[in-house]
Amino acid sequence: MTMNLSPFVTGFLASGALIVAIGAQNLFVLRQGLRREHVGAIVLFCGAADALLMSAGVGGVGALLGAAPMLRLALALGGAGFLGWYGVGALRRMAAPGAMRVSAAGGVSMGRALAATAGFTFLNPHVYLDTVLLLGTLGGALPPALRPVFVAGAATASFMWFAALGYGARLLRPVFERPASWRVLDALVGAVMLSLAASLIWRAVG
Repeated sequence: MTMNLSPFVTGFLASGALIVAIGAQNLFVLRQGLRREHVGAIVLFCGAADALLMSAGVGGVGALLGAAPMLRLALALGGAGFLGWYGVGALRRMAAPGAMRVSAAGGVSMGRALAATAGFTFLNPHVYLDTVLLLGTLGGALPPALRPVFVAGAATASFMWFAALGYGARLLRPVFERPASWRVLDALVGAVMLSLAASLIWRAVG
């Protein structure tokens, strides 16, 4: 990323490049978007959390986190436990006799949805790697007066991505009217969650 771009554009492009990778948080937002459950609250939470973490990283917390191996270990183990628990749950839904439908009733409450969103956000060490360490290092290299502009650009990309993911998921609703599509999605969610959990444990003990 060249620094001859404006700080806002630099932050926007850097954040956008990091956030679009398929991961636990993105899959959860997509799933809630398909079910139209508390999408606005989840999008707002994810964007605000990213903005907070980016601000902390640019402000110097990234360097502190990079120098605290025990904190990184605790985050890795905690995140692995959470991702493993959710992954097993997704595989159990996949194997359930009655597959979900988009219009199925009995969804989760807003409190439970936001609690899960918080887990995918703050218990995932990859979030800290992207927002705090990588973006923090990039933004921290700018003069102090330009760092808030960098954070604004990075946060804008985050809000736009989660809004597109959550609200754009409705375009896939015809596909997910078929129970088999939910089984495929839950199989993907379970595989990704368990793979991420295993990789966190491997790195923590390796």
